[in-house]
Amino acid sequence: MKKILSVLLATALSTSLLAACGGGSPDQGGGGEQSASGGDKVIGVVAKGESHAFWQAVKSGAEAAGEKYGYKITFRGPASESAKDLPSQMEMVQTALSNNVNGLVLATIGEGFADMLGQAKERGVPVVQFDSGIWEKDVEALNAGNKNPIVASVATSNRAAAAIAAENLFASLKEDIAKADKYVVGVIQHDQTQTGIDRAEGFIEKFTELADAEASTKGKYEIVLEVKDGDANNAYVTALEALFEKKAQAIFMCNEGVVKQVSDAIAASGGKYDALKFCGFDAGTKQIEWIRAQSGAKLIGSVAQDSYSIGYNAVEQCVKAIEDSANVEEKVDIAGVWYDASNIDEMISKNLVYEG
Repeated sequence: MKKILSVLLATALSTSLLAACGGGSPDQGGGGEQSASGGDKVIGVVAKGESHAFWQAVKSGAEAAGEKYGYKITFRGPASESAKDLPSQMEMVQTALSNNVNGLVLATIGEGFADMLGQAKERGVPVVQFDSGIWEKDVEALNAGNKNPIVASVATSNRAAAAIAAENLFASLKEDIAKADKYVVGVIQHDQTQTGIDRAEGFIEKFTELADAEASTKGKYEIVLEVKDGDANNAYVTALEALFEKKAQAIFMCNEGVVKQVSDAIAASGGKYDALKFCGFDAGTKQIEWIRAQSGAKLIGSVAQDSYSIGYNAVEQCVKAIEDSANVEEKVDIAGVWYDASNIDEMISKNLVYEG
């Protein structure tokens, strides 16, 4: 009798352990429906931020794609996009890998991720870079060691989006340029990253192309560029003043941070800049309020990133890489969208323009 009881207990214990380890058939929730750690299928998304409205829209898109394809999405980002929060973001990436995610979607705020991403390659974890992606030196190090796990890139085409801004600003300035001896257009480039460079150059190239193609405007304009390392110490206000001193009559601002500082400076200037026309990039409450304003310096419109689609497409490509790598699109360009007073409410309702 003791031997029979021992056998029964051992059998029960084995069955219990198998169930706990998810060892059932696929029809019972085991097998292909689980991640390497035995739980849900998981894609880790580590962004350059989390609380800002832009990243919240990215998160919504990522989670929508996760729901469609049956993946749990973990979304994390550092408190800010500055270098001081780089260690925090690195810890987030390492945690995701330690938790055996099936795939990783990543946009980094600095260098130093090569070793971790090399681990992803060794473990067969595909990585999709999104927004501004992974810094070039890390990508070079991964390629040199034949350990690059990046399968796709999803981002706004900064040059194409800036070109949309140039088209719309030129259309609004065309008559003024034609009447002028020399019409000065300023550009405030928000930093010296590739994002900042692409936005400034994309705008300048398209504006130049359009202005030179018109006999009434060719040779009657000048583009002046102000480049800043970041937004500290009211750097963009300094750029605004420098362009004002250079007789700029219209200014393109390369990101939301520039718009905020410039808007505040205009509000405190007592009408100093009221004759100028402005064009923005990104979105946010400040731009929405400025576009709707009925007096003062005019923000004619801005070009917004489709942050929801960035999140959605990044997760979608990651799913493809996990399940069928042959279907992955290596480069997904998300188009920017122009908005102004005529369509701003529609853009907000479609989550293309965010408040915050």
